[in-house]
Amino acid sequence: MSTNASLNGRRRVVITGLGLVSPLGNDVESSWQALVDGESGAAEITAFDHAAYGVHFACELKDFDPTTWIDRKRARRMDRFAQMILASARQAEQDSGITIAGQEERVGASIATGIGGLKSFQDCYDVLKERGPDRVNPFSIPSIIPNMGAGWVSIELGTKGPLMSECTACAASNMAIGDAADTIRLGRADVMLAGGTEAPITPVGIAGFDAMRALSRRNDDPQAASRPFDAARDGLVMGEAAAVLVLEELEIARERGAKIYGEMMGYGVSSDAAHMTEPDPTGENPARAMRMALADAGVDPGEVGYVNAHATSTPLGDASETKVIKRALGEENAAKVGVSSTKGATGHCFGAAGAVEAVFTVLAVERGVLPPTINYDQQDPECDLDYIPNESRQAEITVGVSNSFGFGGHNACIVVRKFED
Repeated sequence: MSTNASLNGRRRVVITGLGLVSPLGNDVESSWQALVDGESGAAEITAFDHAAYGVHFACELKDFDPTTWIDRKRARRMDRFAQMILASARQAEQDSGITIAGQEERVGASIATGIGGLKSFQDCYDVLKERGPDRVNPFSIPSIIPNMGAGWVSIELGTKGPLMSECTACAASNMAIGDAADTIRLGRADVMLAGGTEAPITPVGIAGFDAMRALSRRNDDPQAASRPFDAARDGLVMGEAAAVLVLEELEIARERGAKIYGEMMGYGVSSDAAHMTEPDPTGENPARAMRMALADAGVDPGEVGYVNAHATSTPLGDASETKVIKRALGEENAAKVGVSSTKGATGHCFGAAGAVEAVFTVLAVERGVLPPTINYDQQDPECDLDYIPNESRQAEITVGVSNSFGFGGHNACIVVRKFED
């Protein structure tokens, strides 16, 4: 363990690597470029025959080949959610330039998912029903269980430090990132690979969420279906993605001459204790998570230059988050800050959403470009903030905030700051 620079008496945590596979591209740069260009990742579902379903589209990965990153034999033993997180982890490892060998006991992983191996679960059940119990694949359970995204990252990259796996619905990967940063601050690790993954575009995934009336049914125009904060929003678009950030103690990053994207400054969590699926109607409990994250970061609400909103394109959720941001930042500050939901482009990637949006928030702060909320055409009187409509915006900012709120009342917020030596 190094002697380490500190801020307010604690170890400082910086971001030194990024990895991403998303509906917009199979790496960070292609995804970011498509995002700031205002593109949508929505298209007709290719994963299965959707003719009998009420929803025919989703935000799938395009041309994703796991064997680019994983040995073919091993890839066959993994669910898609594990393949995706490994691709992202390898990208982040390469981007950071870190060498894990020789310090593996000081390097850990914190990898989230909301559901886990949904396709493997469905495949296992189909075989059991059609061919009997003796024909079930012996790799079924290791493919299904949610912690195996984290497990495979540790096995493949050789990390031997703390290994954690959050499973808190759509807040999961923000929690994974926040917990990873705290792990470094506490001295339990020097480097953490932190992120999330989700591969929910399966028959049971589409049917289940559609039965809840959660999904948009704009089958005639998929690319316009995810429209956060817009008055005509009618439901979320299901997405799949994985993302990993390399978090590193500042002095160790300095010593090896690492590129630093930004600093992980704050983390806040709370719970609603309100409803299984609906947001806290008052907005107070998610706002408390935001205020907690800002206090943890030592950031005044007036310093916030960008909020990457959780907004999923649902009528209740987007209106609620507008209240949340106003409560957390104050009406005057909220009116000035740029807010966007990148789910207009990626769809809602559930347990991976926070990690994907953390990557986008880091890049927004580092590059001075705020990504747009696409498909924003008609203002909802209940949603009256600056949502960066349809076109990205140049803006030199210092502080970015990313929100994630999950079914069951899980709330998590992280704060990223432009790195200052």
